[in-house]
Amino acid sequence: MNEENKKPNCIGFIMDGNRRWAKEKNLTSLEGHKEGEKVFKEVVNWVKDESLSHAVFYAFSTENWNRSQEEVSYLMELLTVGLNNYAKSADKLKVRMRVIGDRSRLSKSLIKSIENLEEVTKKYKATNVWVALSYGGRLEIVEGVNKAIAKGEKVTEESFKNFIWSSEMPDPDIIVRTGGEQRLSNFMTWGSAYSELLFLEKYWPALIKSDLDGILSEYARRTRRHGS
Repeated sequence: MNEENKKPNCIGFIMDGNRRWAKEKNLTSLEGHKEGEKVFKEVVNWVKDESLSHAVFYAFSTENWNRSQEEVSYLMELLTVGLNNYAKSADKLKVRMRVIGDRSRLSKSLIKSIENLEEVTKKYKATNVWVALSYGGRLEIVEGVNKAIAKGEKVTEESFKNFIWSSEMPDPDIIVRTGGEQRLSNFMTWGSAYSELLFLEKYWPALIKSDLDGILSEYARRTRRHGS
C-alpha cells in the first residue's frame, strides 16, 4: 500500500491538556473542558472527512471520579448535553456513536442519553466513534474475566475479546495523546498491545486539522511488525 493511502482502521485519542490549556490562558478548568468538547466535535468531523472507520476517544477515566465534585458534575453535564446534541443531529452527521465503560456509576439521565444516541446512530456504518466514559483498561479486563467465569468458559486471546466492553471495536492501530505526557494512563490496556503510539506537546483544545494530517502522515511512514 502506498504511504499516501495507508490509513489506520482505528485511531485512539487520549484527550489531555484541557486544564493546563485553560490555566495558561487564565481561564477556569471548566472553560478548558468546554473548549475541549468543541475540539472533540471538530475531530469527529475530521475523522469522518478522512474516511476513517473507527476512532475512540478517552473522555472520562475511572480515576477521573476522584476529581472535585464540582468538576465531575460539570463534566457529566457537559457530556449529557453533548450526547443529546449529537442525537438530534444524527441524520446530518451520519456517524455511528457508541459508549464503552462502567455505566454503573453514571446517572440514569446520562445512561438514557447514551442509549438514545446509540439507537439513533446505529444505522450508520462508515464512521464509528467510540467514547470511553467511566472507562479504565484494567477494569475492562477484570469485568471481562468475571463475565467469562460466570459463563464457566475457558477463554483464548481471541475469545476473550468477546467479553470486554470494546468487543466490537478493532484494536487501535495508533493511539495519540496530546498534552505532552507520555503514558497511556489505563487506556485500551487490552487493545493497545501492538498500537503505534504518538505523543503531541500540544494541548487538546489547541488541536487543529493540520495536526490530524500530521498524525496520519506519521502513521503512514511507520512499519508495523506486530512482534515479527
